[in-house]
Amino acid sequence: MRAAEFDREKVLRAAMNQFIRYGFSKTSMQDLKRVTGLHPGSIYCAFENKRGLLLAALEQYADDRACEFEAFFLQADTVLAGITAYLQHIVSECQAESIRDCLLQKALSEFSQNDEMVEQALCEALAAWQQGLNEKLHIAQQKQELPADADCDFLCHYLTMGICGLRSFAHTKPQPAVIQQLADKLLAALYP
Repeated sequence: MRAAEFDREKVLRAAMNQFIRYGFSKTSMQDLKRVTGLHPGSIYCAFENKRGLLLAALEQYADDRACEFEAFFLQADTVLAGITAYLQHIVSECQAESIRDCLLQKALSEFSQNDEMVEQALCEALAAWQQGLNEKLHIAQQKQELPADADCDFLCHYLTMGICGLRSFAHTKPQPAVIQQLADKLLAALYP
């Protein structure tokens, strides 16, 4: 039996977008066939099942978002400018008419305590994102962009809570200025 030939990243991104938009439980195999172009048999062969496709899509999503995160720092003059640009990007996603959800958050709320393997993959991906943010804060401190006595670990937790909160709060359809004000308050913690 020969291996199925398809563009894995394209398939994973299509599945990822479907899961972001509708969630895992509301996405059928027919939906996945439509968005990926793969027949259910090919999905089963390549990913074992819908859950396996979700796990692979979560990994692709985390990789994509990590690259996106790093790009903000390549374009910034300072680490804090990179964090500011990253947060502004999230604000833009939250202010869009069609809010771009975070697949990690969406799946975590759907799978929390229901599927140990998926929950572990989600927690690991979120921890890696948090670690990346924490590393940037420590670099900012080393470069004296943050005070020497700043608690980078606490700032990381605070920003993580705020970013997750902004994404959730955006679904209540607040005025775009409110989202921006909340993001500005988050950033204020970095600029004492």
